[in-house]
Amino acid sequence: MNGTSINGETLFCEYYTQWVSVYKEGAIRDVTMKKYRLTQAWLSKLAPDLTLADFNRVNYQQIINGYAEQHERQTTMDFHHQLKGAILDAVDEGLIQRDPTRKVVIKGKQPRAKKTKYLNQFELHAMLADLSLGAEPSWDWLILLIAKTGLRFSEALGLTPDDFDFVHQNLSVNKTWDYKNGGGFVPTKNASSVRKVQLDWQLIMQLSALLKNLPADKPIFVNGKVYNSTANGILAKHCKKVGVPVISIHGLRHTHASLLLFAGVSIASVSKRLGHASMNTTQDTYLHVIRELENKDVDIVMRALSSLV
Repeated sequence: MNGTSINGETLFCEYYTQWVSVYKEGAIRDVTMKKYRLTQAWLSKLAPDLTLADFNRVNYQQIINGYAEQHERQTTMDFHHQLKGAILDAVDEGLIQRDPTRKVVIKGKQPRAKKTKYLNQFELHAMLADLSLGAEPSWDWLILLIAKTGLRFSEALGLTPDDFDFVHQNLSVNKTWDYKNGGGFVPTKNASSVRKVQLDWQLIMQLSALLKNLPADKPIFVNGKVYNSTANGILAKHCKKVGVPVISIHGLRHTHASLLLFAGVSIASVSKRLGHASMNTTQDTYLHVIRELENKDVDIVMRALSSLV
């Protein structure tokens, strides 16, 4: 950054704003950029008068503590990581004498009780049996498609009839629908999200009839403004009606992945099917499932060993 205009008397919140502008604008996704903007706003609120020259471990801990009063520990950790990059750059430039983030203690409010994220096989079967699948595309059709493919909500909205290859029994994910910002096709979340997803024969038969007379290049499930909350509300209604835990549309993606893992599909295959950037993402997201499977594997191993006489 321009060292002539920045010195020890510069406010840290101003330095951070400039740092985000120089290093982050245009280099990260809009959704991540919004998080940096929120961090900027919190910084202006928590440390409006802190200069680079006065920055030390105590006042950094105070910033973190102030943020932690209203956020859970994981959110506070994310806030800390967003600040740390700029702080370490300021240390490298000699604007801050020592790394004030060293030995910081991350606090936070008690996490709220976690909502159920996914259904088991029997619960999913009961919920899907309650769907009303008519001759026209509907939210119920979208629910079925996401349950059977694990697509993200925006990916499913971005599908057109052209994306389905019924001969090879797959669909191509190569774009998403920007439902949060008024609509229109936009690129996928990352390069790994561009993929082909295999479909089961039953879904192929159902969809080939549904899509037969639809415009080839128009989104199947979009008709005017689309809200995630509408789809979640319809899914919740089905869940309540059949007496299973209420999950979100994104929870259907978790359900899909969890069922595959429990069925013995490899983490590598599940990661590829979901369009994750790396297997680490899959492992981190489904750690609870993987641990359950490991416990099951231990039982199998012990049974196998005990049979050796």
